[in-house]
Amino acid sequence: MELLDNLSLGFSVALSLQNVFYCFVGVLLGTLIGVLPGLGPIATIAMLLPITFGLPPVSSLIMLAGIYYGAQYGGSTTAILINLPGESSSVVTAIDGHQMARQGRAGAALATAALGSFFAGTVATFLLAVFAPPLAELALKFGPPEYFALMVLGLVASVTLASGSVVKALAMIVLGLLLGLAGQDIYTGVPRLTFDLDELSDGFDFVALAMGMFGIGEIIRNLEDESQRSLVAAKVKSLLLTKDEFKAIIAPVLRGTVLGSFLGILPGGGAMLSSFASYSIEKKVSRTPGRFGRGAIEGVAGPESANNAGAQTSFIPMLTLGIPSNPVMALMIGALIIQGITPGPNVVTDKPDLFWGVIASMWVGNLMLVLLNLPLIGMWVRLLTVPYHVMYPAIIAFCCIGVYSVNNNTFDVYTMALFGILGYALVKLDCEPAPLLLGFVIGPMLEEWTASRRPCCWASSSARCWRNICAGPC
Repeated sequence: MELLDNLSLGFSVALSLQNVFYCFVGVLLGTLIGVLPGLGPIATIAMLLPITFGLPPVSSLIMLAGIYYGAQYGGSTTAILINLPGESSSVVTAIDGHQMARQGRAGAALATAALGSFFAGTVATFLLAVFAPPLAELALKFGPPEYFALMVLGLVASVTLASGSVVKALAMIVLGLLLGLAGQDIYTGVPRLTFDLDELSDGFDFVALAMGMFGIGEIIRNLEDESQRSLVAAKVKSLLLTKDEFKAIIAPVLRGTVLGSFLGILPGGGAMLSSFASYSIEKKVSRTPGRFGRGAIEGVAGPESANNAGAQTSFIPMLTLGIPSNPVMALMIGALIIQGITPGPNVVTDKPDLFWGVIASMWVGNLMLVLLNLPLIGMWVRLLTVPYHVMYPAIIAFCCIGVYSVNNNTFDVYTMALFGILGYALVKLDCEPAPLLLGFVIGPMLEEWTASRRPCCWASSSARCWRNICAGPC
């Protein structure tokens, strides 16, 4: 009964005219920035933080939350249509989603992404309402060894992202790890792999790498071979799922929802790791794993459900413990602090209207996203009929604007171009870039969790510290 009373309070807050308006603004902005390559929710929320100062706390958090999970919906659109992930968590969706578009099944892929996202978001919000405190306590029990093991498991499982040679997939993972190590050594602060370039002191930008490898590399490949792009434009047939396709996505959506709901509460996990893990599982349990990478609808349903569930449940540690599980949640905490609210367990008791209002608004927002996205599927599919000589300059322009807007740095644009050429070369060598991207993301995280174990010497009896640095007694 207490849960029903709390949800009743939440819906009374979320369904007020003002909060419904800000929820709509949030999910609409989220969808748009998800569609536009490179911008992303982090940059958008950071730019909107000053605006939230003049809004009520509940309205500002509802709008920012809508931007975050709305971006998960929108990011799949360009990933499916033009193989250009609008969001990092949509990288996996591009693997099979774009192949479905090239086979004339773009509508089915977009419908799968929208329906899977809606179901996962709805279920994850229910879990957020029911299990927030116990799930947050479970996440706190994960220490550096557990996180390190989780990251290693993610790297090993990423081999399944490649449909070709396992050796080449391992090589891509290693290359991604090396690229992720560029920047400052976390122990000494000494620059490494920077080639004496000050712009690389913080490492390669993820957006520049992803846009280059997937976007620019795909454009170069399509310009080389006209048949690559004519397939996309000529074979759009149905926007509806067939009976067999609907049956095929049920199990992946359920598995992705469960997986994303759990990984979302782990720091550093969230939407992106959830989508990669879901794809690996779907390929592993499939009786025909050879279909993956060639237009398997399960490869769209699972990751899209997982990344949306992960996006929703990442609010659990933020709302209940004041612990951000990803950079977006850190910005959310900043928004609360701006409003004079101290994030943590006291929010549930001191600000129940805010806590339960945000949770209830997620159901409202997910419904809005389905109503927004499903009718617009036809418009997105029409993009495929645009002549390619008109489309590719626009794609390159959006990539450049998106990459530049993240750090306001022209060097990132040059980096994107470099990785575009590298991405094209890898495709010609039958090496897939998805494992590289996961290695690039997980590599620095592995090092950080290793560092948290104190950088002491391996032989504890010698009482000497590794690199003569020690955060405590060996």
